[in-house]
Amino acid sequence: MSGHDGAVLAALGTVRDPELDEPITRLGFVASCTVSPAGDAQVRLRLPTYFCAPNFAFLMVADAYDAVSAVPGIRHAEIVLDEHFASDAINTGVAAQAGFVRTFDGEAVAELAGLRADFLRKAVMAGTDLVCRPLLAAGTAPADLAVMTLGEVPPSPELDRLRRRRIELGLPAGPGDLLLVDPATGAPVGLEALPLHLRRARVTRVGIEANAGICRGMLRVRYDTKGEGES
Repeated sequence: MSGHDGAVLAALGTVRDPELDEPITRLGFVASCTVSPAGDAQVRLRLPTYFCAPNFAFLMVADAYDAVSAVPGIRHAEIVLDEHFASDAINTGVAAQAGFVRTFDGEAVAELAGLRADFLRKAVMAGTDLVCRPLLAAGTAPADLAVMTLGEVPPSPELDRLRRRRIELGLPAGPGDLLLVDPATGAPVGLEALPLHLRRARVTRVGIEANAGICRGMLRVRYDTKGEGES
């Protein structure tokens, strides 16, 4: 793998499935990644089924285009979604940087910022469960958890990920900010609402992980090769 190939693959590792909150490389969605000596990159993407939601697919293809185009030394990026019922429209629309509404003219009524925010809020809830469960298991009292700040939580990859998702969503994520906040408003959860909030966080996390497992299984059935960077 050349330096440019490696840099492009690393850039693709920053692109996430919006619903599963995992990199498309880790999920196996990158079928191939090549870069010419002149800096022309071609990436081929694949999804678990022919009928994966077109809005999710569009987000991933568009994000991949932006990520690859930003790699130093890349003069042209081509992102191709294969074997999807809307692949022609998505590939053409992303290449033209037309946006979702213009790409699906007459079918789409809004761009996808709202959808992205919805999934970020779910990612924050799932991340809250991943951070809070070890704290509770270690004996942290609910009353202490309700007033705990991010800076008081022991460092972990899960905490880092939660803080990144909160930053993406525009929520407070500094060391002095509360661990438990409403992902829609940023307001403190409080002790009274804590049990329900933690149950919602757990259900959200379990649902995302279950969907990720299903997607991985369907991708293995559909394709018998690993994707670039798949783990």
